[in-house]
Amino acid sequence: MAPAAELTVGQVAARSGVAVSALHFYEARGLIRSHRTSGNQRRYGRDVLRRVAIIKIAQEVGISLAEIATALQSLPEGRTPTRDDWSLLSTAWRDGLDRKIGQLKKLRDGLTDCIGCGCMSIDKCPLRNKDDRLAREGTGARRLVLPSLGSRREGA
Repeated sequence: MAPAAELTVGQVAARSGVAVSALHFYEARGLIRSHRTSGNQRRYGRDVLRRVAIIKIAQEVGISLAEIATALQSLPEGRTPTRDDWSLLSTAWRDGLDRKIGQLKKLRDGLTDCIGCGCMSIDKCPLRNKDDRLAREGTGARRLVLPSLGSRREGA
């Protein structure tokens, strides 16, 4: 028996491991497409399975849905994305991922000097007060001090 040329939303959800609501969301954002039957039911081409797989993988590595949508627009509609298509997409995302990795490494390395919330050495914190910008507001832990209960009542 030949596989069906078109899939219902439930079939796509079951095969891709993505919730029906997520498929509707992807469709509303232009990431995937369907057409409607005369009974107003969604039908998807089989190519949508590979597109959903690409969306899931890209999201897992931190690619935004907007970036994914832009990338998927470069692919021919109605054709299952190929290895070559994936190579083009992943190469295009690589620079952005390398940049994010660099930023995360910098954050990770900055944690070495961090002793956590309540730190009274906020002037030295590379994460919360780079270059001691908060010193202009006064001494002490500027971001960590909450307004007193009395001042909240007065302002209310």
